Amino acid sequence: MLIAAASALLAMAGADSLPRPISLDQAIELAQKNSPAVVQAIGEQRTAAASVRSAYAAFIPSFTLSSGTTRQLPAQGPRTVVENGQVVILPTEPWSTNIGMGANVTLFAGGRRIFDLKQAHAQSDAADVGLVEQTYMVRLDVQQQYFNSLAAIESESAARAQLGQAQEQYKAAIVRLRAQTATRSDSLRAEIQIRNAQIALLQARSDLEVANATLTRMVATPYPVTAMAADTLDRPGLALEDDAILKLAGESPAVHSAETAVTSARAARNSAWAAYLPTITASYSRGGSGTSGDFSPWSGDLTYSGSLRFSMSLPVFDQLQREEQVTRADVALTNAEAQLRDARLAAQESAIQDLGVFHTSEEKLAAQVLTVAASEEDLRTQQQRYSVGTSTLLDLLTSQATLDQARQALIRARYDLRVARAQLEALLGRAL
Repeated sequence: MLIAAASALLAMAGADSLPRPISLDQAIELAQKNSPAVVQAIGEQRTAAASVRSAYAAFIPSFTLSSGTTRQLPAQGPRTVVENGQVVILPTEPWSTNIGMGANVTLFAGGRRIFDLKQAHAQSDAADVGLVEQTYMVRLDVQQQYFNSLAAIESESAARAQLGQAQEQYKAAIVRLRAQTATRSDSLRAEIQIRNAQIALLQARSDLEVANATLTRMVATPYPVTAMAADTLDRPGLALEDDAILKLAGESPAVHSAETAVTSARAARNSAWAAYLPTITASYSRGGSGTSGDFSPWSGDLTYSGSLRFSMSLPVFDQLQREEQVTRADVALTNAEAQLRDARLAAQESAIQDLGVFHTSEEKLAAQVLTVAASEEDLRTQQQRYSVGTSTLLDLLTSQATLDQARQALIRARYDLRVARAQLEALLGRAL
């Protein structure tokens, strides 16, 4: 009874350690939720939104309140003292209280606040585009790793088939050896094939474990995960025509990010030129002060006074600091425009390249499917011929090696097709 219970617990522990199959959509959702890059992009989006609010608040007057209470120790001598050459009359009441408020607003700053607001909006748009771009980059990374897991699963299945066929060939070689229609070398060669198939199976399992560990890290789950075997079915074609994809490449997240950089740089340049215009500010303050014999802040008789002030300032010469800022802003704008031009050309280049890879992978996949089917038929024929003695083991092993290579080429063609689609989706910032 105890042995059965212990066996059941070990079986449950082993089941918990097995990786859980998840779909591609689930892997993408988890990775986009837990990826540090996406979390950072969301933080940058929040920071940019706070900058926009701060730029709007620059048009609103600032407001401050102040208050204080001081207790003066009673004087033991005369009621007047000399401080800094002036006669100061000490108060007869030890407690003094003051209260005040002030407001300040910039009426005109050469348009700097408007340009700062435009720059903040451009940076906020850039953060939004950056989040989309980073989301699809994470999507591409997790898709590639998911496809690695799928390829490892397919390689393990192919290695199992290779091992099964090698075992059948070994049985056939033993039968012919016993019938004295084959030599000892046939059985040895067949045994070598079994060993090679076992090595291929171990390698495939090791690759699968590594791929699952990397996928688990990307989706950030507390338990190991693996690709779902049902996702080995590939979607046919693309959702859009090539011309539409090339057109959308000019509106990709990378191009939008470069466009927002140009807008931000242009606003920064205009803000730098605003330093040549005067700044006009207005301020208002009102406060009260008084003394009392006991601690009663704000309840005694306070004397109030207020002031309204307008001021204007215009730096005439600031050691060429404004000229330096304008030059830096002009250079930044020129660089941003060059980056935008290059981003558009790079998007077109990447779209053309990725489309070529996708269509080539489609043809390779179709060709490899036929190649595997032909190789399987050739191996079946060679097995029948070998069993009746009309073919040699070398012919049979050659057919087996051709089939193994065709299976690996098929797995690679599937992987290349999946990755080519994912790269197009990452470039356009949309699913295809």
